[in-house]
Amino acid sequence: MRVRIEDVAEAAGVSMKTVSRVLNHEPNVSERTRVAVETAVEKLQYRPLASARLLAGRRSYLVAMLYDNPSSNYLMEVELGVLDACQSQHYNLMLAPVDYTARDIVAKVEAMIAQSQLDGVVLTPPITDDASLLARLDELGVPYASISAQEQNRRIGTVVDERSAARDVVLHLASLGHRRIAHIKGHAAHGASRWRLAGYRDGLKEAGLEYDASLVVAGKFFYESGFDATNRLLDLPQPPTAVFAANDDMAAGAICAICERGLSVPRDVSVCGFDDMPIARHIYPSLTTVRQPSREMGRLAGLELLKAIRDSSAGETLELPYALQVRKSTGPVRA
Repeated sequence: MRVRIEDVAEAAGVSMKTVSRVLNHEPNVSERTRVAVETAVEKLQYRPLASARLLAGRRSYLVAMLYDNPSSNYLMEVELGVLDACQSQHYNLMLAPVDYTARDIVAKVEAMIAQSQLDGVVLTPPITDDASLLARLDELGVPYASISAQEQNRRIGTVVDERSAARDVVLHLASLGHRRIAHIKGHAAHGASRWRLAGYRDGLKEAGLEYDASLVVAGKFFYESGFDATNRLLDLPQPPTAVFAANDDMAAGAICAICERGLSVPRDVSVCGFDDMPIARHIYPSLTTVRQPSREMGRLAGLELLKAIRDSSAGETLELPYALQVRKSTGPVRA
């Protein structure tokens, strides 16, 4: 026979309402009571019916992750993190591709929220900074959490100090004797592109190096754009001895372009990336990069969103640490 909520309440010695509050992670439940209920749930292997939860709480127990990002590696890491958060709280996750450049993005998102009866949404870059969309979500009272939002849009979500991280990359290259350090920017619509460019300039200044606009080229956060940008850099009369790409996908493209020229990484040109996606460890040579904890950023953003769904005054922006991962793609400048 199916275990009922009444059975859990009896086993834990509490009311059915208390069991429901614990299952829905509501506040103002003592730790002792919460442990008693969770122990009974585990012992009896109780699994609440989604239909019953919906009727009881007037929620869909469904959130969506909105994305329009060319880096599939980054998106998968974030998605796995958000999914971890949802599963831990008995929520379902819907993936929702959105065209960031579409004129009707706000109307389309609003229609999706209404049709799917979403309890909330997780926003990924560059959607995190769409002012018109954020304003409409506020008007509708739809809770949302943002990943890597610009400072003026930070309320609930997760961030990393990307500017400082980019500075550390440049200082690492300068410590190896590199003086012509190039930068492949990311997509112009992303706040991350601006932060990482600013950090690049900070690092040059701290290392006593002049900023050279010819060493900064535009990419779009995907592999081919890194390949093309690196070829433009190598065609310069004085090509760089080091390349810092704004993400790992573009850095992988940079390594390919360098090797196709018959050059060696890092003997002839050092290469750095950003994010520390699986590709950074799988390519040869392994990539020096900034570890941005993308999966954990997704997980914590998801948990903060679920807090806000239960209590409109809850939820905050969390800053996570980064780490420079020095691997085989960087080395001393050739004499």
